[in-house]
Amino acid sequence: MQDENSTPSSTPGPEATAPLPEPRLSRRAAWIAMGSVALALGLLWAASDLTAPHEEDEATDADMVGKPAPLNYTVKNMNGESVHLASYKGKIILLNFWATWCPPCKVEIPDLIALQNEYKDDIVVLGFSVDDTADQLKPFADEYQMNYQVLVGLGHENIQEAYGPMWGIPVTIIIDRDGTVAKKQSGIRSKEQIEREIKALL
Repeated sequence: MQDENSTPSSTPGPEATAPLPEPRLSRRAAWIAMGSVALALGLLWAASDLTAPHEEDEATDADMVGKPAPLNYTVKNMNGESVHLASYKGKIILLNFWATWCPPCKVEIPDLIALQNEYKDDIVVLGFSVDDTADQLKPFADEYQMNYQVLVGLGHENIQEAYGPMWGIPVTIIIDRDGTVAKKQSGIRSKEQIEREIKALL
């Protein structure tokens, strides 16, 4: 028995030396981290040559081209209305995966607005927010004057997986009138680049 006046041993017990569990990133934190990397790479790429291909992304994006687009999904828009992706078959669909906290996604929004205005008879832009709530999306859409469908993708990771793999956002899927994937584009793309893809499908 240890005397009450004796000095406690300084040797730590097993529990004191056990390693602390590594913190796990939340889904949003992981998206933010990937988005930051994508933005940094995008800025470096843009500084060199905006039209140069992204070899890492192109390798995986190209796998979807020519395949039937997974359109058999229904998702709510920010106003609570059900949107059937297949109902837009017959038009060219620009399915843009994005989030309100994603800086490169914000850069693309004015171009998507312009494309929806200029090609409104032939295309439909669908903004699929990966994890924002409807309450977060409404003021954001008002601020940016978004003129296209804003979809609530929160809880629909299955749809993201169907169009994956996605290493970050934004990602834009261009689907032709027959429902076939014509292009999968990861990262920031200029209006002119997307417009070329649209014109090829008109």
